[in-house]
Amino acid sequence: MTGLVVCAVVLAAASVFGLWQRRSGGRMKVRGRDAERRLGAAELGVELGRRATLVQFSSAFCQPCRATRRTLAEVSDMIDGVSHVEIDAEERLALVRDLNILKTPTVLVLDASGRIVTRASGQPRKADVIAALGQAV
Repeated sequence: MTGLVVCAVVLAAASVFGLWQRRSGGRMKVRGRDAERRLGAAELGVELGRRATLVQFSSAFCQPCRATRRTLAEVSDMIDGVSHVEIDAEERLALVRDLNILKTPTVLVLDASGRIVTRASGQPRKADVIAALGQAV
């Protein structure tokens, strides 16, 4: 009987955790540490967008990274002056550690001067990316 109770508790806890992860994944968040951080062409390897830059950290076998790439490409094509940069997290480990990137995809929204405005860990929705660009412009 004790084993059954333990199993039920573990399943309930795992379900709650899974629902929380699903709900919070991909949401744009502002972190206090990011507010002072700026990224430039030296760190990114390309020039910043005229109005804003969408920086995506990806890995080779990440399925949500492919969907995020399509979403960010669509947004950058829709809005003039916004560029999209994809960085392979495995190749740029020093930058990943410096920015505290914990999972892929992670998207950073930079304003025209390279200041990190917001970030999303997980696959963001197009509407959330567009709203975050409103803060950057």
